[in-house]
Parts: sequence; C-alpha cells; structure tokens
Amino acid sequence: MKTSAHRLFTKLLGLLATLLFIGSAHAAELQAGDRAPAFSLIDQHQQQRQLKDYLGKWVVLYFYPKDDTPGCTKEACSFRDNINAIISKQAVILGVSVDSVAAHQDFSKKFKLPFSLLSDPDGRVARQYDALLDLKVIQFAKRHSFIIDPQGRIAKIYRDVDPQEHVGDILKDLTQLQNAI
Repeated sequence: MKTSAHRLFTKLLGLLATLLFIGSAHAAELQAGDRAPAFSLIDQHQQQRQLKDYLGKWVVLYFYPKDDTPGCTKEACSFRDNINAIISKQAVILGVSVDSVAAHQDFSKKFKLPFSLLSDPDGRVARQYDALLDLKVIQFAKRHSFIIDPQGRIAKIYRDVDPQEHVGDILKDLTQLQNAI
C-alpha cells in the first residue's frame, strides 16, 4: 500500500516530467534560418545590450541556469579561456540568465569574465529563445546556445550542451558556418 508521501512524490515527479516535456516540445519552434528574436537587456556593467547593436558580427548567445554554480562556471570560464579564438572568428559572446545584474557583477568579477552577462530577471528573452524552464515557483534558463549570423539570423542551435566541450563545438561550427558563406 502506497503512503500519502509516496503518492505526493509520484505526482510531483509526474508534474515535473510534464513541465520538462512541454519545455522540450516548445524548444523545437526556433530553427536555424529564423530571425533571432530581438532583445534589450542590461549587462553586469549596467550597459544596455541589444541584439541589433551586433548586426554585422557573429554572436554566440548562450543561456545558462545560475551564476557561480559548477557547470555554469565551467562553461563561462571555458568561454573566457578561449576568448581570443572567438574574437579571431569575428564573434562576440553574450551570456544570459535570470540572475540579477548584481549577481552577474560578482560572477564576472570573481572569474574575470571578459564578455557581457545579460540579466533577464523575468525570463522574457529566455522564453523567446525557448530556453526558459518555468516551474511556477522558480524559473531558470536552460543551458541552450545559439550562433547568430551577421544578418541577425539563427545559424546554429545547441539544445544539449556539455559545458566542458561546448566552446570547442562553437569554434568548429563558427569556422564551418563562416567558410560556407
């Protein structure tokens, strides 16, 4: 006989699975070739950053769950450590999470991150990119990334990101995408 705690746990697990499925199903909407959704967000330096400001450049837009957590730190530091290779590809990096500007300031300073971290506290931009997990009581950005071409179109989408390998994939794909032009 199942206890009430077990039944509650099973229901919560089912609800979480449903929410994750809904998020996954919605994630298929954006595709390579689509115009990248416009945004205007504040970075850790209190500067407003808009996608339109980067027309003419390649943009690596990466969403991540939380500042100063193991996977997010590994990914951010990997971008930091490869910044010269990314710049040599005529690309800029923009990180986005639902964390506050103050949290981004601390995270950026602690790990000496040489790129903008954009604060999306209401998850509006993450939602536009199908990169928001909203559990109603808490929300965070999913670990998804996008390469946006100089014309503002999505060139590549990454839905399954390994923080340790991701920058290598980005550099390889930037090379292939740029050589295809």
